[in-house]
Amino acid sequence: MERGTYSKRVRDYVRSEYLEPARSRGDVTVKVVAGEVQKAVRLSNRIALICQALRSKKFLNENELVLERWDGPPSGMSTTVVFTYRLNGNLTAAAEESPLYWFDRFCGIGKEVFASLGGGEAFIRNERENFYGPGKDPADYHENQS
Repeated sequence: MERGTYSKRVRDYVRSEYLEPARSRGDVTVKVVAGEVQKAVRLSNRIALICQALRSKKFLNENELVLERWDGPPSGMSTTVVFTYRLNGNLTAAAEESPLYWFDRFCGIGKEVFASLGGGEAFIRNERENFYGPGKDPADYHENQS
């Protein structure tokens, strides 16, 4: 087989079986498991090739993708590696109307704010402690209400 043909086979399969259906559904992200691709394209002992093809700039640029993350062993070469892509490019109106589209867009928006306040738990603890005003005892508030 010609050089590069295996990689092209992998890229074409993921495009037709994962990316195109996800775009037509209006999904914002897509997850691809390397082992599933290996099995589907019938390549044995080629997981390194598959992982390289799925993280290559050529694949990302051709399909208007951003590789948001990959999960798996440190080597990044395993059948258990899961690639998570964000679909860029022309979004359909249906995609923008999808609640998951907006959820994904705003996910993590307050990360820096909570970090500057000492984390989410510290923020909530402070809010509870100062709910009735700084230094005021909640028991005093309830006694006055009776």
